[in-house]
Amino acid sequence: MAATMKGPGVEDVNVTFEDQQKINKFARNTSRMTELKNEIEAKKKSLQNLQDASDDLMMLDDDSLFIPYQIGDVFVSHSQEETQEMLEAAKETLEQEVKGLEERVSAIQQVLGDLKVHLYAKFGNNINLEADES
Repeated sequence: MAATMKGPGVEDVNVTFEDQQKINKFARNTSRMTELKNEIEAKKKSLQNLQDASDDLMMLDDDSLFIPYQIGDVFVSHSQEETQEMLEAAKETLEQEVKGLEERVSAIQQVLGDLKVHLYAKFGNNINLEADES
């Protein structure tokens, strides 16, 4: 099954099933990459919040205070040292998650680059694969 694309001043181009599969794969990967980038931004914001909390905790003068630390929906009081250790562990975990997400984005960008080469080679200016920055 092949469809024909024709525009003003543009030559006929047959769209095969394989071409349509590549276009669909490109769209899915572009969507997934956008979702991952949004997730990375959210995690980086959380990471910054943890860093700010850690900095504020270091400014405390009284070591005997118990600091409330949120675990899920519950706040648990810990010493300043324990809370600092928990913040550091949470930061390390988030940094690893961000790194993993960035690696996935990089892999998707590689796939998108390969698909662009194939699709532009066949369709030229008849296809737009650039993201709308709106």
